[in-house]
Amino acid sequence: MSVGSGPSEIRALQLSAGSTEPDDERDDELVEERYASLLLVLPLALAGFIIAAACWTLFAVVGVTLRSDFQLSELQFGLLLAMPMAVSALLAVPAGLFAGMWGARKVMLWCLAGLASSMALVFFADSFAGYIVAAGGLGLAGGFYSAGLQFVTIHCRPQRLGLVLGVFGAGITGAGFNYYLVPLLHQAYSWQGVPLAYVIVLLLILALFLMLTEPDNQTASFVSNAAAWRKCCTPGVWHLCGYFSVIAGSFFALALWLPDYLSARSGLPVGLGAHQALWFVLPGALAQIAGGALADRLGSSRVVIWALLLALAALFVLSYPPMTLSIQGVGRSYHLELLLPRVWEGGVMIMLGAALGSAIGALQRMIILASREAAAVMAGVLLLGAFALAFVLPIVFAAINAWLNVRSAVFMLLFVMLAVCILLFARNTRRRERRKLSFAQPRVV
Repeated sequence: MSVGSGPSEIRALQLSAGSTEPDDERDDELVEERYASLLLVLPLALAGFIIAAACWTLFAVVGVTLRSDFQLSELQFGLLLAMPMAVSALLAVPAGLFAGMWGARKVMLWCLAGLASSMALVFFADSFAGYIVAAGGLGLAGGFYSAGLQFVTIHCRPQRLGLVLGVFGAGITGAGFNYYLVPLLHQAYSWQGVPLAYVIVLLLILALFLMLTEPDNQTASFVSNAAAWRKCCTPGVWHLCGYFSVIAGSFFALALWLPDYLSARSGLPVGLGAHQALWFVLPGALAQIAGGALADRLGSSRVVIWALLLALAALFVLSYPPMTLSIQGVGRSYHLELLLPRVWEGGVMIMLGAALGSAIGALQRMIILASREAAAVMAGVLLLGAFALAFVLPIVFAAINAWLNVRSAVFMLLFVMLAVCILLFARNTRRRERRKLSFAQPRVV
């Protein structure tokens, strides 16, 4: 199966998003109404994903207070931090299957209601077990992402699919907002005011979804789970899922690891290191919009390759640790200290985040075009792969630091991973182009 975005695939996506009888005028009107509703649907879905993504990192800030209140061990604290993302990875694929059976809108509404209930449990919990259960409930954010990706896909024109998916994916910025908003709410109302504020926002978005969006039986056509899996199990799609898992998993792992790295390197408190890490997270999230839009105009493969080349250049610069070069001259020795200035390091971090975000946006478009009728299931598979790698990589980072005692060695590992990724991607892209050319050439009888 081809993973490109040719005219036949664009037309097929139009048919799958609309009716099975495109010649009928009434069905064409319904399709046009659905496309016109994108201006309302996309902001609502984006707002929901921003607040859902914020649930992933809530305990990264609030958990510091809980650790001192309950005298939590390092293992207990790590479990509290990892629980929302772990449950999100486990729920992502089932949520995609349920979206195919019941409709994406229903799954999104249930996920928002579950997130609001979990936030209320955070407010009322008074034991470590209660907070663990609440943290697991926050994993419903992964289900919202899976269903939300299908929800915006069926409301957008195929020619703008990359841009729309990029805008929706930019909601990951919510994961970084906690580092700014939660301390402000903590100072004003104590930390118990944080989950209460989230409950209010979640209920508001839930009410807006109920009032302003149409039921699924009027806005979507569904496929069976068996058909969805057949769409997902083509070899070309699984290769793209592997590339996405490596790139997105590296992005998420760096977002979790950079606060500690920057604070240790600069001798800053962890809070200030987290603020500096946002210069990597926010450009990466927003660059998904640019990556998707460029993929619509230039093609996904070209955008992915150029973005990964830019990321490799940034990783190459960051991988060199501070060092002193000794030169033995005539009669004296010269010592040169090689250290990347902090301002330049920040600029390279921004470039790295933007490059990874652009590659994520372009790859996301490429995968959804290849499995358009199973967008929700495919989104669950993507989230599962990315979060699984994001869970493993920080452990590998810690092991490398303990073994080599060189913090920048982490960037060396990511450089090797992305270098292998771009080589395999370019080779498969070249094979696909040659296959298309061979089919396009007329045969001589």
